[in-house]
Amino acid sequence: MKICVLGAGSWGIALSAHLHRAGHDIRLWEHDPAKAEELRQTRENKVLLPGVLLPVDIQITSSMEEVLEGREGVVLAVPSHVVRTTVQKAVFSWPQSAWVVCATKGLEEDSHLRMSQVLKEYVKNEHLISVLSGPSHAEEVSRKMPTTIVASSTNQALAHTVQGVFHSDYFRVYTSPDVIGVELGGSLKNVIAIAAGISDGLGLGDNSKAALMTRGLHEITRLGVALGAQPPTFAGLAGMGDLIVTCCSRHSRNRLLGEKIGKGTTLQQALKEMVMVAEGIKTSHAAVELAQGAQIEVPITQEVYSVLFEGKSAREAVKSLLARSAKSEQDPAGW
Repeated sequence: MKICVLGAGSWGIALSAHLHRAGHDIRLWEHDPAKAEELRQTRENKVLLPGVLLPVDIQITSSMEEVLEGREGVVLAVPSHVVRTTVQKAVFSWPQSAWVVCATKGLEEDSHLRMSQVLKEYVKNEHLISVLSGPSHAEEVSRKMPTTIVASSTNQALAHTVQGVFHSDYFRVYTSPDVIGVELGGSLKNVIAIAAGISDGLGLGDNSKAALMTRGLHEITRLGVALGAQPPTFAGLAGMGDLIVTCCSRHSRNRLLGEKIGKGTTLQQALKEMVMVAEGIKTSHAAVELAQGAQIEVPITQEVYSVLFEGKSAREAVKSLLARSAKSEQDPAGW
């Protein structure tokens, strides 16, 4: 199948290499002409994915018109804050019948829209839109480490098409009709991962991280269901699975950001030290406002936001969480 990947960061490179190994004709778009030329020459991003070489027959270009021409499928793999501007550029050259897979996790900061909702403003046929999410670090996918992930669409036929396109002997793809839950699970877990990193940076133990992950999943589920998602989704790969890997992995940029802050680094300094985007920063703002609108308590998310944007210290945030009034873990109606 003829497919293009928009975004030549670590995830875009990993997916391009993976789809090429699966037998597809791949083009890769890098917005910066100089970086596109460097990648064409070296076939490697030595900063993001050292040692991962792109095959010579993957065409790399900075021309949106060129990358989209004649493509049957489009994979969107740019950071969430540039999804809208990228699609605005692409829409003039977009093949009318091409399906799109959004592999970007996050919420648009100002509108709080999920990425598929942003796409729907430009790709008018909703049946051509799908999303891909789950525990899937680019560093591991690019090296063919066993990975499982979820392809979700309101169009069952498209979800199965995407499943077939991406599925391989090391990359197992499940399908789901719950686009809202799959996207929110992949977005909101980044905020909890920052909290887990803060816990690591403070030198707290396994008990603390387990509590943050478990109660964080509870927060994600409550907010997700209030926004229209299905509860079982959050117990699956796009929920609990992605939360576990993002809170625990050495590859997780959100966990790393939190660790730096827990050790006393300011947000501004931590961002200067990091190469890649930590999506949880902007998502924390969107999540707090969505929770307020839905009248849902999200105490961990709120404390992360307070540490990132309101000057609260990490240790004070921990004290605030522990000082909350005593509650039942389950619905009191169970008694």
